[in-house]
Amino acid sequence: MKAIVWTEYGPPEVLQLKEVEKPAPKDNEVLIRIHATTVTAGDCEQRSLRLPIWYSLLMRMYVGFRKPERIKILGMELAGEIDSIGKDVSDYKVGDQVFAATSFAGMGTYAEYICLPEKPVEGALAIKPVNMTYQEATTVPVGGIEGLDFVRKGEIQSGEKVLINGAGGTIGTFAVQLAKYFGAEVTGVDSTDKLDMLQSIGADHVIDYSQQDFTKSDRAYDFILDVVSKSSFSGSIRSLNQKGRYLIANPGPSQVIRGWWTSITSSKKVIFGGAAPNTADLIYLKDLIESGKLKTVIDRTYPLRQAAEAHRYVETGGKKGHVVMTVDQNNNN
Repeated sequence: MKAIVWTEYGPPEVLQLKEVEKPAPKDNEVLIRIHATTVTAGDCEQRSLRLPIWYSLLMRMYVGFRKPERIKILGMELAGEIDSIGKDVSDYKVGDQVFAATSFAGMGTYAEYICLPEKPVEGALAIKPVNMTYQEATTVPVGGIEGLDFVRKGEIQSGEKVLINGAGGTIGTFAVQLAKYFGAEVTGVDSTDKLDMLQSIGADHVIDYSQQDFTKSDRAYDFILDVVSKSSFSGSIRSLNQKGRYLIANPGPSQVIRGWWTSITSSKKVIFGGAAPNTADLIYLKDLIESGKLKTVIDRTYPLRQAAEAHRYVETGGKKGHVVMTVDQNNNN
């Protein structure tokens, strides 16, 4: 089969289309023919190791110090069709249309095929929503589950005021819709060219971060979700109502210490995020999608062979929602 192989740490050109061995499912696994996958900012950070020093070191310790060894194929989201099943599989049959998230330890969706456990301990697998294409469904398993986890951690009550910083990306577009579903009045913060899109998916208010710093306004919020982890810590705390919650998706060490201190010395609470994909949450999102409560935003679509170009675009920081790669086995040369 063909796959995009991660050959080195570095620029997008280290991603190369190669022929690799097609996997065979174990007794408890399904073999999925992948029709679509995604390119996220996280994929780009892992590929390039443009990460905080401490995290970059951890990545090298796990993946390989000089070059990728343990993980050779990036990607964590997919939508596709069951191609074959192991002898112990009972919940799926050949031909089922599914969507899934792999674990970080596995990854591997930049490929024509992948094997996943029928009941993943790490990761998520479910029948895809009937009202979504493969391209739409592949955007849900990681961004949707993380957005759901963040919104749940915010303990949003109906009528509360919620601000989402970095609302226009992979996680943010789902978080906006989920916060609205839970009854919040939502303000989305992102760049100028994403504001119309944010309003189209339900944001009540939008802020262009290049024109206005939300932490310097008089408006206060019950929950602030910083998806991109770039808001002023002290400013965000000041922008909370009493008993307000502030969630930082990817905190640095100083933010963790300041957050802990704020939580024990005031009525305000600082939370740190990060959810592992799980099937129960994926099914929950599937039900919302099929009932018309949740949709996806796709900015651009690339064929698998153009993975490097897709990475270059995502690294501009300008993507609206999601970037998808289609896996057409007749057109991957």
